[in-house]
Amino acid sequence: MIRRNRTPKKANINLRFNILTVVIYIIGIILIVKLFSLQIVHGAEYREQSNTRLTRESVLEAARGDILDRTGATLVTSDTQFALEMYKTKIDDNELNISILNLINVLEKYGVSYPDSFPISINPYNFTIEGEELAKWKEDNDFDENIGAEEAFNEFVDKYEITNTTNVDEIRKILAIRYQITIEGYSSTKSITIAENIPREAVAEFSESSDKFAGINISVKPIREYTSGTLASHILGYASQISSEEYATRKDTYSQNDIIGKTGIEYVFEEYLKGKNGTRQIDMAVDGTTTAEYIAQEAVEGSDIVLTIDANLQKVTEDALAANIQKISSGGFGQRFDTNAGACVVMNVNSGEILAMASYPTYNPADFVGRN
Repeated sequence: MIRRNRTPKKANINLRFNILTVVIYIIGIILIVKLFSLQIVHGAEYREQSNTRLTRESVLEAARGDILDRTGATLVTSDTQFALEMYKTKIDDNELNISILNLINVLEKYGVSYPDSFPISINPYNFTIEGEELAKWKEDNDFDENIGAEEAFNEFVDKYEITNTTNVDEIRKILAIRYQITIEGYSSTKSITIAENIPREAVAEFSESSDKFAGINISVKPIREYTSGTLASHILGYASQISSEEYATRKDTYSQNDIIGKTGIEYVFEEYLKGKNGTRQIDMAVDGTTTAEYIAQEAVEGSDIVLTIDANLQKVTEDALAANIQKISSGGFGQRFDTNAGACVVMNVNSGEILAMASYPTYNPADFVGRN
């Protein structure tokens, strides 16, 4: 019998095991050194950087599709409007008050209104509410029922620590925004809308001097525009802000600020006209200054709808209908009738296409934009 020596093979296994052990120890040491560097050597520096950076997402609202007549003439489209939003930042009351006064000065410079529901006027001091409403307001703010307007005003000045100005007019402006923030609430991720329909000149000033306005963001909102006034209003219908009842059944595809078709073509073809919102990423410093922003997901516009209606014929039809109803009600045809409404349709008898469809009286769809 021949006996084989297995010692070399066992030695090779032990060598490999020892090498693997050494490699694991080296990797462990490297990780420990790196961790020590991150947490101990550079820990304060990295924590400071982390505390001075805020990242949030802003919705890019998609424009609704246009509605066109048979010739391609635009009857309904979407225009662009700018809104000023404010987010909560890690600054003290004094810095916040200075920032608010700065942005109010810009808004007033361009004639832009801002929310003001603070119920005390100045010069002279007076409550702008009365009766049970005033009594409840005093109770909600823990005021004595006999407190005067000036005393209540000063209580709010102390509450919001307004010390950056002694000008009563400026203090009153700051109080308007601070009070609105208290009512609506805001956070680093939930904004409060300060102003809408801001002109481009104001947008440029806010952007160029962003360090003066803590936590602000300029959002772009598509606004429904009915280019022909009352023309074909009963056909087109209108779109406005989604109601709480509508939102309750459509939370999966709509947000609380979305526009939705209410009547007419806007309602019937809602799923085609509605676009898909995108996302914008915004990086801000702790003082609210925007440091970077980029599009994380592009918004997708809604589809256009082309009608069989001819806009020119529609106008002729509406004018003729209105003229005849007025003539009937005034006795222009020999006998007066109590007539104040009517409708008529112009159809292509060969294809069945509706070329014009008028109804009297009419209305302007633009009057419902922004309502819910």
